Amino acid sequence: MKTLLLLGVTAFCLCAYVAADKQSKRQADKLSPEEDEVLQLKKGNFNRALRKHKQLLVHFYAPLSGEGHRISAAFEGAAAELQGSEVRLAVVDVAKEKDLAKELNVTGLATIRLYLSGDKHNPVTCPVPQSTASILTWLRRRAGSAADLIADLSQSEASEELMVVGFFKELNHEYVQVFYNAAVELPDVNFAVTQNDELITKYGLTHDVVLLLKKSKLIQAYKMTPQTSKEMLIIFITVYQMDPVTEYTGQTATQILTSPVLNHALLFVNKSSAAFKEIHTAFNGAAEAFRLKILFVWVDVDEPRNGRLMEYFRVRDFEAPLIRLVNLTDHVTYHLPSDTLDVQTIQTFCQSYLEGKAKPKMQSEPIPEGWDKQPVKELVGMTLEKVGFNPNKTVFVLFYLPYSAESRALFPLWEELAEALKEREDVVVARIDASANDINMSMQGGYPSLCLFPALYAERVVVYTGKKKVKDLVKFVDKEMEKAKKYRVTEDEDRRKYIEAVKAEEAKKANKTKDEL
Repeated sequence: MKTLLLLGVTAFCLCAYVAADKQSKRQADKLSPEEDEVLQLKKGNFNRALRKHKQLLVHFYAPLSGEGHRISAAFEGAAAELQGSEVRLAVVDVAKEKDLAKELNVTGLATIRLYLSGDKHNPVTCPVPQSTASILTWLRRRAGSAADLIADLSQSEASEELMVVGFFKELNHEYVQVFYNAAVELPDVNFAVTQNDELITKYGLTHDVVLLLKKSKLIQAYKMTPQTSKEMLIIFITVYQMDPVTEYTGQTATQILTSPVLNHALLFVNKSSAAFKEIHTAFNGAAEAFRLKILFVWVDVDEPRNGRLMEYFRVRDFEAPLIRLVNLTDHVTYHLPSDTLDVQTIQTFCQSYLEGKAKPKMQSEPIPEGWDKQPVKELVGMTLEKVGFNPNKTVFVLFYLPYSAESRALFPLWEELAEALKEREDVVVARIDASANDINMSMQGGYPSLCLFPALYAERVVVYTGKKKVKDLVKFVDKEMEKAKKYRVTEDEDRRKYIEAVKAEEAKKANKTKDEL
């Protein structure tokens, strides 16, 4: 998996490098930045361009950004369409023009701003466009009015694309302006305004309502009220524009990360597993009740390109299936503590999260009082490596999930093992809740997992896969301790030689210093 991921990243970087190289060559061929359809701006000519062009739409981009190249292509297409108009398009390479970017307070990798009448300090932010058409639609809607959206939809063909239709009793009502303001901010979505009574009767609704249609099928309706704001309407549209559950891919990543819904439920699951269909159906069934509050996303753990996301959430493929909830504002993560992933369990977890009752997943639980006083030591994230990799102790650790019946079934066995080994001061029997603490070490297989840490300086872990009997566990401990003693002799000899070499080098340096004096 790592090899595939590395190859994917390498290919991406190579493509980005080639594209950047071609772009730099094209720029070098220009006699003047002003001669290109898309202006190439820098600190030296930015103010001049502001003064010269009444409307200046500027894309601040990073050369090696895949999204940046996509937007640049859209800009070139829009520039060709806008020739002869008062709108001029330009780009700024933020990697080269760091001072200009800092002066203009540009922080995002894909920032697009419209500067009007030379005003450098109050630009209008443009939504990140998906295409040339997005840019042209945004400019047109921004300069137009709600009247431009009026359409007779009685003869319109069923469209594969989402259509947002506002049905209003009075076209001069403030609801219409709120609707149009939302249309300006969503240039990739088709909008229309109608007063066609037949249309609204068809769906059994009344006036002053916003309909989301796809293939003439009503996806969802939103009743406008005096409290409805542009932002509320945008959230409604962008949420229902997506399916109840969205797979995380390179194509959907931007849509997911820019969603106005900041609470995300992430299902990490292996798409090729036998249980996938059942788990995905349950996840999808739970999603509908939380459409405007939580965004439901599933991640295929068997897809190499998802490695970075899994690394961020500290999820390993063998731990799937599991569900995490995260808020993109504070990035605090919550873990669904259950082996059962049915509709009711998922909905209960999401509701407890929204009510503030769910416990966040931490890198480490607090160290419990008296954690080392009982026969079985209670480890947490911040004590695991310190105890486990003690070179003078053999440590046998049970990694468990408290909600797992299979894990809980091992607790009595672990107590028996600790009792059997209590007279051996060089052996420690311990356990750790793997769901409440981040395990920052290489593991094999799922939980529960029985791992022995030999008394060595080298940080080694041996996974036990034998019979779950005390006598077999003790035999395993003895066998591994004998192996470790042999390795330890070599380790001690290597350490002795290393220390002697360091001391000899220090003495040599000290004598050299004396001679110089």
